Amino acid sequence: MDFGHISVLLNETVESLNIRPDGIYVDGTLGGGGHAYHVAERLTGGGRLIGIDQDADAIAAATERLKPFADRVSIVRDNYVNIKSVLSGLGITEEEKAVDGIYLDLGVSSWQLDNAERGFSYMEDAPLDMRMDRRQSQTAADLVNTATEQELFRIIRDYGEDRFAKNIAKHIVQARERKPVETTKELADIIRGAIPMKVQVTGGHPAMRTFQAIRIALNEELTVLENSIDTMIRLLKPGGRLSIITFHSLEDRIVKNGFRRNEHPCICPPGFPVCVCGRESLGTVITKKPILPTEEEIRENSRSHSAKLRVFERA
Repeated sequence: MDFGHISVLLNETVESLNIRPDGIYVDGTLGGGGHAYHVAERLTGGGRLIGIDQDADAIAAATERLKPFADRVSIVRDNYVNIKSVLSGLGITEEEKAVDGIYLDLGVSSWQLDNAERGFSYMEDAPLDMRMDRRQSQTAADLVNTATEQELFRIIRDYGEDRFAKNIAKHIVQARERKPVETTKELADIIRGAIPMKVQVTGGHPAMRTFQAIRIALNEELTVLENSIDTMIRLLKPGGRLSIITFHSLEDRIVKNGFRRNEHPCICPPGFPVCVCGRESLGTVITKKPILPTEEEIRENSRSHSAKLRVFERA
């Protein structure tokens, strides 16, 4: 199997971790093992890399790719929101300050997008699936056919930031009253019919934002990210770093606010002469502005154009 994913901001991410040869590092979104390969090859002093991914295809691809480093790599099929229990299961049991670095690449892999049967792509006709973890029972088809019109509107508006969300939701409900929406082509055609033709000509593929929104909602991607940042920071040793690559504004906002919250956690009113809430800073935001891909990387991999890397260092 060729997972075929080009790692985005590869050198920037690896360098941001300040890797120690004997350190413990966690790749929370292992994918095909692109970033992990370059981290693992630096762990020459007894270091360890834990790779986490919920996608069975990614696990298989990464296991093969990382075979040269089998002595220092542990791979676990799980969601990174469970990072603490994953580490505990591997004998890393300290409640806090257990690892030297954690990194996430929140993009959907090129392999997932290009593999029609996974149902992520609006460019192919396939069952409407979109599950990152195929052990999950609910598919995108289930969501599309059971959510209320108001729920669909909220999902498309909030996660897809599509100005035609209300009309798209209305068209989906009308279509499923005739027959269930079962394939990616059916959904894409419904969306196309809900968006004015003049917008379709100039605004990119009309289904792009809705497909993104349904994928995010189905896999609870933003909730997982929101619920993980504080935990990951607390797992870092002093000087350890958390590096996160995002691909759209909703993710980036969560990361930016999460890092800021941990750098400046005080909730006392601004007029208080001294802090009385007792909340102490857990570290420093290294990237006051996000690191962006170079023009050369964007030319070589157009899917990197929206990537942003933010880095937090534990105190």
